[in-house]
Amino acid sequence: MNRTKLMHKTQYLLFLTAAAVLPAAAADETAVRLEKAAAVLSTMTEFGHGISPEQIASADCIAVIPGFKKGAAVVGVGYGRGFISCRNGSSWSAPGAVALETGSLGVQLGGEKIDIVILSLDPERRSKLLSDRFTIGSDAAAAWGNGKAAHDDPNAKIRFFGRTEGVFAGFGLDGATLKPDEFSNKALYGKGLTNSDIVGDGAVKPAVAEPLLAELARASTR
Repeated sequence: MNRTKLMHKTQYLLFLTAAAVLPAAAADETAVRLEKAAAVLSTMTEFGHGISPEQIASADCIAVIPGFKKGAAVVGVGYGRGFISCRNGSSWSAPGAVALETGSLGVQLGGEKIDIVILSLDPERRSKLLSDRFTIGSDAAAAWGNGKAAHDDPNAKIRFFGRTEGVFAGFGLDGATLKPDEFSNKALYGKGLTNSDIVGDGAVKPAVAEPLLAELARASTR
């Protein structure tokens, strides 16, 4: 076997190995993030810790972003990944994976990590919330439910709750975007699904998501 053929065979074997390992690693990472999301929701809905049962009960959709990274180095961009679930009758839907991003405007530098819960109170905004890009400020006004921030709107139908090390932490919301995390959805469901398909009862609820869904159910009645 000449050197070129050997190199091509080696590259092919490496590709097959990566193709086998990466999906498993992605599934493990997604499972860990689901566990963290359930823990965040549990903590932030405990009595006196921010979100009341009434607020959960009145929400149409809820997104949980564990470990949002606030103010990454140099450009000040914030980024985090989590999950969104919406009401289907009396129960909560299978979770769709989402990513939350902010630009440098209004974000404090320092690399702080924040656990974030987002409540959408308006069913009419659901289709946009689950679309390819939902932008705070243009698609909807939002406000912090447990703290003050610039352009706070008491009538906002999107409410953010943020905590880090047991206290409130926030950032400017204008320009923040919520987008589908297609990579995590594929890891979770084994195929490419949109969040509208997942939340619209188009996906079987995976067993790994049960702790988060159970916590949503409990939080509504605490």
